[in-house]
Amino acid sequence: MSEIVTAGILVIGDEILSGRTKDKNIGFIAEYLTNIGIDLKEVRVVADDEADIVAALDALRHRYDYVFTTGGIGPTHDDITADSVAKAFGVGIDHHPEVVARFKERWGAQDLNEARLRMARIPDGAELIQSATILAPGFKIGNVIVMAGVPSIMQAMMDIVAPKLKSGVRMLSQSVRANAREGDIGGPLRAIANAHPDTIIGSYPFQDEDKKPNTNLVVRSRDPEKLDAAMAAVKEMLAGLNVIR
Repeated sequence: MSEIVTAGILVIGDEILSGRTKDKNIGFIAEYLTNIGIDLKEVRVVADDEADIVAALDALRHRYDYVFTTGGIGPTHDDITADSVAKAFGVGIDHHPEVVARFKERWGAQDLNEARLRMARIPDGAELIQSATILAPGFKIGNVIVMAGVPSIMQAMMDIVAPKLKSGVRMLSQSVRANAREGDIGGPLRAIANAHPDTIIGSYPFQDEDKKPNTNLVVRSRDPEKLDAAMAAVKEMLAGLNVIR
């Protein structure tokens, strides 16, 4: 079996922490990584503060195989992600000539102001993440992938970088509707989880069509046989329930 590949996400931006902007990237990246066999283990959100970004980045990049950052690579004064990443890696940062050339073609010398040129500053040794439809690039340095905060641009960057990432065995899953309250199945479910240590069993309460409490059960494993065995035990347990909802 291939090794387990792990990742963390670092979301950067005062606007996320203040609530002015609602994050739309975490869920997308999490599902994307799951589908290609990378386990997302942690998500952190930090302000536009260099010390905070560097500290969070150092913690995540030494703990996981990959770190994906979103936000803070735009043209304004508080877009300091590139500088913070350079500091974390102990490298210099400068205007990338290839990016500057693209900017000159897009805006011309007259409109290529200092603010727009900020988006061309890339840490030394970083690999650009760009395409014909992405004007201002992201970049990859070490195991850190730096992407835009704008969801549509971030998603395009994920498509570019994903084929170059190592991945492990995909996590498989099966789900079943319990037709029982979460509290009714907590004990039996714990026993099943203990008996099937190579699986992950989650319970997710919801209200069904009749506004009654119900629960979805999800079993996950990388081994299809162990997944089937655990799900069979869950279904057997549910079939034997005698509960009133």
